[in-house]
Amino acid sequence: MSRGGFWRYFDFSLVGAMTILVIIGVTMIRSAIAGNIELTTTTPLVNRQIIFGVAGFVMLLVMAAIDYRVWSSLSLQLYIGIILALLALNIIGGALFGSARWFQTALVNIQPSEFAKIVMILVMSDFFSKRLHLMSDPNWTIRSFLMMMGITIWVLLQPNLSTSIVLFVLWFVLLWIAGLPVKHLIAYALTGLAAISISFPLLVEFGVLQEYQLRRITTFIAPDPNARYGDTYNIEQALISIGSGGWFGQGYGQGPQVQLRFLKVRWSDFIFSATAHELGFVGAVLIILLMAFVVYRCLWAARVAPDTFGALVCYGVATLIAFQALVNLGVNLKLLPATGLTLPFVSYGGSSLFANMMAIGLVESVIMRRKVIES
Repeated sequence: MSRGGFWRYFDFSLVGAMTILVIIGVTMIRSAIAGNIELTTTTPLVNRQIIFGVAGFVMLLVMAAIDYRVWSSLSLQLYIGIILALLALNIIGGALFGSARWFQTALVNIQPSEFAKIVMILVMSDFFSKRLHLMSDPNWTIRSFLMMMGITIWVLLQPNLSTSIVLFVLWFVLLWIAGLPVKHLIAYALTGLAAISISFPLLVEFGVLQEYQLRRITTFIAPDPNARYGDTYNIEQALISIGSGGWFGQGYGQGPQVQLRFLKVRWSDFIFSATAHELGFVGAVLIILLMAFVVYRCLWAARVAPDTFGALVCYGVATLIAFQALVNLGVNLKLLPATGLTLPFVSYGGSSLFANMMAIGLVESVIMRRKVIES
């Protein structure tokens, strides 16, 4: 098949749903920062999000054009490269600021941990696709775990617990999809929970778990009814914002919870609450349906993938988007403790948006080459 022939199978519905989410995100970020002089002058968030969105769309097309199997042959280089980037960030950030999650440049801030998620999907997909017949051997499971921790440990030390959890979930789900027996999965899960419970005091003592992270957990489990500020306040304002939106919302740019800034971090962690407040139940459901459609198309791509590596990559991207979306929605609805995970394609965050669009490009690359085995 000619190179140009691949584009006939480009999934426009997948990219279309993603694009609508990005547009909703930019639109709601603009509303969320309206009237906030500091954010509109010194930090033009809307302009930055648009720039990253355009750059991300270009990268999506580039990733779609490149045969996804190329990344299998480069998995070792990608693995070493992301570890070096995270290691450099930890050293520089530790020396200059005590901790850091971004490389700060004159133009943009880059968050390597967002790209670590993509690398994790590619590396684990390559590892498992070559060892499907060995999945019952615990040695290979342990090796994959050590490989996962080789990336995760540097993210955890930033500290960035939420992204570390995402990396762990990606590994665990791909391990399951690759064919690890369920009894082994259950055994590993129970072992992991026991290990976390036993090591919890050490994690706190050595600063792996920060005070604010512990406070989020305790606030969720046993909230103080008299608390007026902090995490309790943020969650309560999120619920008020969602509940007061009604069917069609308070109107774009008219929601008092957003415009009077009662709702905090409304352009990022709580952009879903801001959307439900100003665009109502209809707007909130639209976001959920679009997100579900994106995940569905990624799962469909996994089914039609011409090889195991491609299928695992698509399953990994579906897991990445679904998990982050579910966690973010759970936080906004007070079903989960605050985590800091943003809503894919919608929340403000240049590196996150760029990396997620790159992931969709990977899925498109798999979809476009599904007909090779038929020709």
